[in-house]
Amino acid sequence: MIDHITIAVSDLARSKLFYERAFAPLGYGLAFGKEDVFWAFDAGAGSLFEIQSTDEEPPLTHLHVAFRVGSRAEVDAFYTAALEAGASDNGGPGPRPDYGANYYACFVLDPDGYNIEAMVNEA
Repeated sequence: MIDHITIAVSDLARSKLFYERAFAPLGYGLAFGKEDVFWAFDAGAGSLFEIQSTDEEPPLTHLHVAFRVGSRAEVDAFYTAALEAGASDNGGPGPRPDYGANYYACFVLDPDGYNIEAMVNEA
């Protein structure tokens, strides 16, 4: 299952207003964020849709997809398989306390440079 997707936008304030209005009929609302950096919208079923500013040089990522998996072992296995398939390391498996007390994830860059994450957020 996709936990969250993040896209880079050229005008964060404009995009925030756009998505707030466009998502309203779907019942998706603003969940959290940081002014001038990013905003996360609750897309239901525990999934988030996030937008981030491209003002940074370079931006955090132009596209980021995080897959929610069932265990830390699956995070580890994904990381190993992705590297063997040709991905580049962008953060090995491990705890991510800044994201949550039980957040465990890895990050790889796919052949096109997109940031792909496998994560679990359970005790």
